[in-house]
Amino acid sequence: MAQHGRTGEPDKRMLRREFLTVRNRLTADDVREAGRALARRALELPELAHARTVAAYVSVGSEPGTLTLLDALRARGVRVLLPALLPDNDLDWGEYTGPDSLAPVRHGGKMALFEPSGARLGPDAVTAADVVLLPGLAVDARGMRLGRGGGSYDRVLARLERAGAGPRLVVLLYDTEVVADVPAEPHDKPVHAVVTPSGVRRFPGV
Repeated sequence: MAQHGRTGEPDKRMLRREFLTVRNRLTADDVREAGRALARRALELPELAHARTVAAYVSVGSEPGTLTLLDALRARGVRVLLPALLPDNDLDWGEYTGPDSLAPVRHGGKMALFEPSGARLGPDAVTAADVVLLPGLAVDARGMRLGRGGGSYDRVLARLERAGAGPRLVVLLYDTEVVADVPAEPHDKPVHAVVTPSGVRRFPGV
């Protein structure tokens, strides 16, 4: 894929459309198989091997599948936190205790999200995480992540910084979504690593 300049939100919108178009061509089997491969790769991460608490998310639509990974982390005895979208696009958190602890929630006209059905722990619960698994659409050679544009995870990353928390930040993507360059703005934060179905890439300067 061609390099893209770093001129901000208009370029980000164009790039998001490009990646979503490719994702939307994937079959359900493609998504499931990628999710299984992604879980195998992620579970090899030393950061996850030593984590007591992991903040993650439930994939929807054509996102790389995360449920296999969530269940594997739980089986290891890891406490898994999942987000619940608030009206202002910030994220609350709840604990994942298995597939029956998820409930579909529709926010406006958007696709239903699967959110934890148990007690809400508050937006600051994420500061206890040893690893934060982030959704995204792409990551570049600097570790800069292209999100979907809602700003929810920008708030999470800002909250972690304010709290002085230093979890490892890992984005889960398809192989083709690791690119040379994505547009970045001053508030954007790089991740430490990306996991794709074919392997792990680290960004040691982060």
